[in-house]
Amino acid sequence: MIYFDNSATTQVDPRVAQAMAPWHTEAYGNPSSLHRSGRHAREAVEAARAQVAALIGARPREIVFTASGTEADNLALIGAFEAADGHLITSAIEHPAILETARALQRRGVAVTLLPVDQVGKVDPAAVRAALRPNTRVVSIMAASNVVGTIQPLNEITKIVRQAGVLFHTDAVQAVGKLPFDLAVQPIDLLSLSGHKLHGPKGIGALFVREGVRLAPIIHGGGQEGGLRSATENVAGIVGLGRAAELAAAEMEKDNAEAAYLRERLTTGIQAACPQAYVIGDTQDRLPGHLCVGFAGQEGEAIRLLLALDAAGIAVSTGSACSASHAAEPSYVLQAMGFDPFRARGALRLTLGRFNTVAEVDRVVELLPGVVASLRHIATVRA
Repeated sequence: MIYFDNSATTQVDPRVAQAMAPWHTEAYGNPSSLHRSGRHAREAVEAARAQVAALIGARPREIVFTASGTEADNLALIGAFEAADGHLITSAIEHPAILETARALQRRGVAVTLLPVDQVGKVDPAAVRAALRPNTRVVSIMAASNVVGTIQPLNEITKIVRQAGVLFHTDAVQAVGKLPFDLAVQPIDLLSLSGHKLHGPKGIGALFVREGVRLAPIIHGGGQEGGLRSATENVAGIVGLGRAAELAAAEMEKDNAEAAYLRERLTTGIQAACPQAYVIGDTQDRLPGHLCVGFAGQEGEAIRLLLALDAAGIAVSTGSACSASHAAEPSYVLQAMGFDPFRARGALRLTLGRFNTVAEVDRVVELLPGVVASLRHIATVRA
């Protein structure tokens, strides 16, 4: 199989799997226990905390381990709105982990502003400034789009938010390990990340909480993770996230250069073979391995195209939604970017990771025109 769906999840790096292996078998102590086995597990958790902190320029005590990036997003927003009042600003193209949490807060009485984006999926910093209110508590803008790969202008946005004295959160699940962060100097108060997006394991994430920022826990129990995330720690997952973070820090420049080269080879190859293909999103400010592409006149056949590619041994995704159950629906992200409902069904997302190769790119470019051509006779025509 050729796997070009790395924005959905990544292959666990064998070096990460090797680091995790002992924590599934002989090293199984509870890190809250006081005996030797428990202390050994605690040391592993704290070593991983330092590795994650180093990747984003944070202090280890500012890292809270969670079960996912979604949980980290929920903790950031719900934890900041312990009282059911105030105002939240976010964008119309956020991941459902943010948008559904915002809707839940809205039902509790929080005012929510959804900012528009331009035709490439960027938030205008001036729109953030204009949306600020005296009771704004949090501004949450993703670092990079999971659908189209566009990188947001966080430097300008965070300066505006910091000057207003408002908390800034970013869902950086797609960006950590691909974009450099230095939270010692960047005015970001809360940042979410996830292990399985950077060649680590599933079921583990983290939230950076800047020292001095007060959050209320959303999970209650034994008081682990500084009282912000009660539950026995997933030691194997935490160790895996730590090792993945260490590898990302060491190999980011090389990985990014290789992914960008493969993306450009894929883009030019597809456009040469399929003249009706067009790139969606910002062609400059985008994640290095991310390509979102549409095929003019055949947008209604994205699902059939995806399934045909799957039958040919190529794994990609549509740009429609996080969940496969909504894949046939128009993408709310593309609609927010100005696409009509027909065209908003028609994006394919091809995303590259550490283990993709030139040979795989060339094979996809070789096969794709035939697959696209085979669907022309059933292409949906707008009335």
